[in-house]
Amino acid sequence: MEETLEILQDNLGQALIDTAYMVVVSAIIGVVLGTLVALLLYLTENRLFTPNHALNVIVGFIVNAIRSLPFLILMVVLIPVAQLILGDPYTPTGGAISLSIAVPFFARIAESAFSEVDPGLLEAAISTGATTRQIIVDAVFPQALPSFIRGVVLTIISLIGYSAMVGTIGAGGIGDMAIQYGYNRYETGVLVVIVIILIVIVQIIQWVGDWFARKVTH
Repeated sequence: MEETLEILQDNLGQALIDTAYMVVVSAIIGVVLGTLVALLLYLTENRLFTPNHALNVIVGFIVNAIRSLPFLILMVVLIPVAQLILGDPYTPTGGAISLSIAVPFFARIAESAFSEVDPGLLEAAISTGATTRQIIVDAVFPQALPSFIRGVVLTIISLIGYSAMVGTIGAGGIGDMAIQYGYNRYETGVLVVIVIILIVIVQIIQWVGDWFARKVTH
């Protein structure tokens, strides 16, 4: 018990910081780039904007192909990319780059949120002479915001789980701590504490996300 407490005291704080860093950085990358990809899919598919079937099919195929691959394979594939950029992929920043596979995952979530917007509202906006940018900013995003927020929450929660997996290959964070101390040293108490902490974090994020989604629901 004393050894478990000592391990937690010496390592838990930094592990949480590393995990938070990986999740926040990868979530920002995933949401920003994923939203851009989602808009491209949405605009090239919707007849009210600039339909382009060929481009939509190509981008959709790439997104689906990446999403169909197991996370571990994608993680291994992205290690050389992180190494090229950083020199050492086995760091929290390298882990964040590996977690950028959230882009296609979030792209489909955001596209689904945009597709839920009432076409009648879009037609009304177009009839007033609004530009595509104005329609997206003033009509599509406000109407899609509740689903969009829930998608962000889902992505963040998924990234927390994936960050633990990234940690097992040496990127740091909760996963690395669980393997080094909980598994390799047979410190079951460390594993139990980490699992409890992850459950609490996920519950808090889900609660906050649901609260925001309810606040912006029209």
